[in-house]
Amino acid sequence: MQINDRISVLDDDISGVIIKIKNDWVTVLCDDGFEIDFNASQIVVMDNLLAKNVFSSASARQVLNEKVEKPKKQSQRIKPKERVKPSMEVDLHIHQLIPSEKGLTSHDKLNIQLDTAKRQLEFAISKKIQRVVFIHGVGEGVLKAELQYLFRRYDNVSYEDADYQKYGRGATMIFIRQN
Repeated sequence: MQINDRISVLDDDISGVIIKIKNDWVTVLCDDGFEIDFNASQIVVMDNLLAKNVFSSASARQVLNEKVEKPKKQSQRIKPKERVKPSMEVDLHIHQLIPSEKGLTSHDKLNIQLDTAKRQLEFAISKKIQRVVFIHGVGEGVLKAELQYLFRRYDNVSYEDADYQKYGRGATMIFIRQN
């Protein structure tokens, strides 16, 4: 180790050139322009053959690997709107539920829609899903009223109109309180 040798500090991300040596203390001109004193045991000479041989050993390689900062994993930022995004959507439009509605009366269609809603609600409760959006459409409001009547029969279910920007007035969001 001598003046003008290029060095790296073992426990810090500091490298530079030796400008002064006094006993076991070495003054280093760091790459960012500061002068810092280090104990000789804290630094490694980078540009002589001896140092290159030292770095071939596993322990020195391990020290350097520890010195190299691992990139931080960036956590995915969840946007506020996505936090309240429902876990489940149920589209109750009749054409989504059955292949053909020929021969069905309005009462039959309403019963199919209500049976589907009840089945999906029971599924959500059993799977501990906390938010469900039932898309019922605007229409005359008969299905919406029947859905609200269905939801009121459950003690652990509350409901409100779903996000207007996404669904318009044709959807209801339910909240299932878990035990």
